[in-house]
Amino acid sequence: MTEHQGWPPIRHEEQLWVPATQTTWGVGTERGARGAAYRSAVVPAIAGRDPILSSDIRRAAEDAERELARFDAEVGQQIASFAPVLLRSEAASSLQIENLTASARAIFSAELGAKRSRNAEEITANTLAMRAAIDLARDLTVASIREVHRVLMGDQPRHTPGEWRDQPVWIGARSDSPVGATYVAPHHPHIPHLMDDLVVFMNDSSLSPLTSVAVAHAQFETIHPFSDGNGRTGRALVQSMLRHRGVTRNVAVPVSAGLLADVEGYHVALTAYRAGDVEPIVRQFTDASRRAVNNARRLVADIEQIRLSWDERLKARRNSNAWKLLDVLARRPVLNSAAAAEELGVKRPNIYPPLRALVEAGIVKSKAEHQLGPFWRSDEVLAAIDAFAERAGRRSAD
Repeated sequence: MTEHQGWPPIRHEEQLWVPATQTTWGVGTERGARGAAYRSAVVPAIAGRDPILSSDIRRAAEDAERELARFDAEVGQQIASFAPVLLRSEAASSLQIENLTASARAIFSAELGAKRSRNAEEITANTLAMRAAIDLARDLTVASIREVHRVLMGDQPRHTPGEWRDQPVWIGARSDSPVGATYVAPHHPHIPHLMDDLVVFMNDSSLSPLTSVAVAHAQFETIHPFSDGNGRTGRALVQSMLRHRGVTRNVAVPVSAGLLADVEGYHVALTAYRAGDVEPIVRQFTDASRRAVNNARRLVADIEQIRLSWDERLKARRNSNAWKLLDVLARRPVLNSAAAAEELGVKRPNIYPPLRALVEAGIVKSKAEHQLGPFWRSDEVLAAIDAFAERAGRRSAD
């Protein structure tokens, strides 16, 4: 697709790269002092533009929207059970695109303070960012985008959480220089007006929702407004936009898990977008949405089956809090005594007998975590979530 078909490609402008620390003597000193030339992107404004799509792509996107909405409505009837699991699955899948992985056990343990896995801690931060994005969905503003990034990067002050970058960022083999990079994002003084323009586009209700989401995501990644965390923030905003447009109302459908099946295609589509072709990124989000729904339906069915089996295995008296903990474990499969007591609204000493009943029934296992006391976990639910992640990395849709 070229510009005359309705979508402008990026252009480029010359910049000068002068490293922050330079050699002040020796061979090459004079050349280093002059710096080196590179080209950064000049990103066009998109507010008011309507992407030109083939009829097949447009119909496929509309079908995917309906499928997302249908799944959201189905799970919405059991939102307390599945919304937390789906949210964490989306957060984990988003980081898996960046080759950061962790087991479900490590992720849920990290939420309770375990420090065994840095990746799990980053996924926990991403879960909070996803939740912030959804909470802010009513008002898609520059401020809300910055808030999502602030939540995501809150423990990494060197990346100025919630602040636009004031330095170049680029994609390429070298980490020390943008010279020769595959793609250099726009010069940082352009970021404020580009983000203002993007927010206008995101709030344009005349556009098809999923098409709008796909294009806005590609534009955000093209702008790359932050020094780090742009991919995770951009995928969190996908959930915010889906909620804002009313496609979802109850849960975070794990679209990032759908993108995982073709990460290379996702990156190729972003490159095509920058050349003025919007169809590949819309196709990626369409296919990802379909895969995500199929995979999430299977996860929900697996957890439902596990939960039903617990009713047959638990032999505690009917007024025991052990029965109430079953629903908690279905959505939060790793607990410590404080979390379990808080979930049921009881004092901590009163939570140990029901937890012991679950261990005796073979529903949970207990293991002491270093300096944190015992954790109770459901290996069955954790295995179902890990199986979801494994399926997400395949090209098949099942």
